[in-house]
Amino acid sequence: MTKIVFMGTPAFAVPSLEMLLQEGYEVDAVVTQPDRPVGRKRVLTPTAVKAAALQHNLTVWQPEKLRVSSTIEDIRSLQPDLIVTAAYGQILPKSVLDIPRLGCINVHGSLLPKYRGGAPIQRSIMNGEPVTGVTIMYMAEGMDTGDMISRVEVPITYADNAGTMFEKLSAAGSDLLRRTLPELIAGRAEAVSQNNDEATYAPNLKREDEQIDWTRPAQDLFNQVRGLVPFSGAFTMWNEEVFKVWACEAPADASSNAGGREPGTVLTADARGIEVQTGAGTLRLTEVQPAGKKAMPAAEFVRSGKLSQGTVLK
Repeated sequence: MTKIVFMGTPAFAVPSLEMLLQEGYEVDAVVTQPDRPVGRKRVLTPTAVKAAALQHNLTVWQPEKLRVSSTIEDIRSLQPDLIVTAAYGQILPKSVLDIPRLGCINVHGSLLPKYRGGAPIQRSIMNGEPVTGVTIMYMAEGMDTGDMISRVEVPITYADNAGTMFEKLSAAGSDLLRRTLPELIAGRAEAVSQNNDEATYAPNLKREDEQIDWTRPAQDLFNQVRGLVPFSGAFTMWNEEVFKVWACEAPADASSNAGGREPGTVLTADARGIEVQTGAGTLRLTEVQPAGKKAMPAAEFVRSGKLSQGTVLK
């Protein structure tokens, strides 16, 4: 029986772990990130992968920094045939890559070599890609540079956001892994090198990625908002406070600013939401969150009378 060490952290990785167990693979240990404080009360919370692993009574290791931890020796002592990773969150050092006889493989949420890095799903949406997918690859010392074993495409619709695409790609990755492993274990998998000239990168998101620049076209801002939902959300400034945007409508007209109105100007605020001028076209906000409040339909916020036509969001 093939002995596997699984490495993953968020909910994206859980279906892949569950699939390995359902298919009867021997998962000897799970490596995941340490518990982190979550929410306003900063409650120490286990990762989604840890929670799933403990439900199956699996051994769990949580090194802060794998490269300099004793977990490497723990993994070596198991003599695994294969290491499977999915959104683990740390680059595996050569000392780990060299342990399993069948190598280390990764379930990556993009169509490599595009979107190498830690935020491929969000960046794909934010960049307006019509399709993304999952690639299963052998891991190498570089960031997502290893040879590709298999991949599957998944369309991105206007109704999708980062949350829905995480779910779609998580399921697609689990299914692709299920179909790929037998060929890999039997030695029949044919890996293909990545074309580095076609590589693009998807670095982890920063605070500045969340801020709305109203001088950009409406279509770009629509993509930005849904690429950040339901995790951080996008934000603008209103009355010198953060004003979050959680949902908006795809712009029907992305033409230039023919009226010469200042980008960020509220054109209408009514039961349909808040229509805002952008650098090209207008964007209708449908779910917002004023500072210190919960997220709410934009129409509900409009009824408060605090935001009116002519207001300029910064």
